[in-house]
Amino acid sequence: MKLASLKQDRDGKLVVVSKDLSRYVSAEAIAPTMQAALDDWATNEGKLRALYDDLNAGKLDSTPFNPVDCAAPLPRSYHWVDGSAYVTHVELVRKARGADLPESFWSDPLVYMGASDAFIGPCDDIEVESEDWGIDFEAEVAVITDDVPAGVSVEDAKGHIKLLAILNDVSLRNLIPGELAKQFGFYQSKPWTSFSPVFVTPDELGDAWDGTKVSLPLHAILNGRTVGSPNAGVDMTFDFTQLINHVAKSRSLMAGTVIGSGTVSNKGSKDGSCCLAEVRCLETIADGKPSTPFMSFGDRIEIDMLDNDGKTIFGRIDQKVKQYTP
Repeated sequence: MKLASLKQDRDGKLVVVSKDLSRYVSAEAIAPTMQAALDDWATNEGKLRALYDDLNAGKLDSTPFNPVDCAAPLPRSYHWVDGSAYVTHVELVRKARGADLPESFWSDPLVYMGASDAFIGPCDDIEVESEDWGIDFEAEVAVITDDVPAGVSVEDAKGHIKLLAILNDVSLRNLIPGELAKQFGFYQSKPWTSFSPVFVTPDELGDAWDGTKVSLPLHAILNGRTVGSPNAGVDMTFDFTQLINHVAKSRSLMAGTVIGSGTVSNKGSKDGSCCLAEVRCLETIADGKPSTPFMSFGDRIEIDMLDNDGKTIFGRIDQKVKQYTP
């Protein structure tokens, strides 16, 4: 099943989208918003699936689907936690600046709570005041949960993953060092996060979903050139069930919690990278300094994940960087 939110007020209008992402029908009679659907998922899922089946069977009057009309599928969330599940990425970044990787990073996940008061749509501009801030994209996979009890086991965490997405977790790289030096985490360096046009239920991924991670390449394309297509199922040190177990250690998670994988990365980066910071780290290690610049105003970033038949699963994130003037 594929679900989207059309732009309407703060929380959007929930719609069911056809498997090929060509048509949609309103789901307002079942749940007006994505959050409302997740709040009572046990009741709403079956009704939404019936609508999805009828849509795909051509039994319903439907409307052409255009990602430009979409907000983020969940326009705002009570809880957004981003991980760094690909420790090979962290290792590379630290190596580029001559720092060792603590051994604990391989056994204890890195996570932080991000800004979830407003996510943005797949075709919305990335608005940034200054290019000097070091504008970078980060292509990730995410899961969305129902209510998760505190202390949930890794095995039981599987049953709480209800939807999946891909996202662009924009980073302002040149603001990060100053923030981390305060030892209090990211804030100014993390503007709004954008999401794919649709959230999908795990069954839409077929054999590529094993209940814990997605084993397909995630494509990052900057100005028409592929920067990288690493496989999201390779070198994921902490899978999504382990991340859920970690973040629910001392408190429960509310329905609609979004958990990101962190930048998808494969050891050696043989299929490229899902962020420019990694590209620059590889250049620094090889040549002593980076040669690839961060993003500029007017740049276009596209992020997509395709099935084995070459068809998009989540729809494409397609954004341009635009200067914001206060």
